[in-house]
Amino acid sequence: MSKARFSGTAAGALLLAAMAAFSLCASASPAAADFRLCNNTASRVGIAVGYKDAQGWTTEGWWNLPARTCETVLQGNLVARYYYVYAIDYDRGGEWMGQANMCTRDKEFTIRGIGDCLARGYDRSGFFEVDTGEQRAWTVQLTESGEQPKPSTASNPLSSAPPPAGSAPIAAPPGAAAPIAAPPPGPPTK
Repeated sequence: MSKARFSGTAAGALLLAAMAAFSLCASASPAAADFRLCNNTASRVGIAVGYKDAQGWTTEGWWNLPARTCETVLQGNLVARYYYVYAIDYDRGGEWMGQANMCTRDKEFTIRGIGDCLARGYDRSGFFEVDTGEQRAWTVQLTESGEQPKPSTASNPLSSAPPPAGSAPIAAPPGAAAPIAAPPPGPPTK
């Protein structure tokens, strides 16, 4: 009889442990859905991003990425389909830019609105558009012209094949200031 009681106690303990493990797994948060940028160059890069949320247009910067690193710049599910990026190469000069003019400044910033940048005391920079295709997460790969991004995770392009959903390489020649993306349908150019 004591043997049966021990087995019943052991089974009860196992059942409690299984229920606790299940509740921990059920309450675990889903995988992060973020907007990430990867610097696949040999230089240090400064990054600013622009996006439209429920309160309107916002630009934020600067994230400083050492060579061959990635960083999450916006955490959580993406709130928009289109995001805008402006990046500068600190070491060799040049920039990744486009035709969507938004406000920036030399120091760390969060700026609401994209109009009248100069009148409000900000700089005006040309951002390039990133179409996330309404994905929950997205990674932008900044590369040098003619250079393929180095693979570091499953979401990064591995070769000249089209990038997988949630990732896009953006190349610019060092020292050049040529637009990277077509004119965006998003924010107005001012």
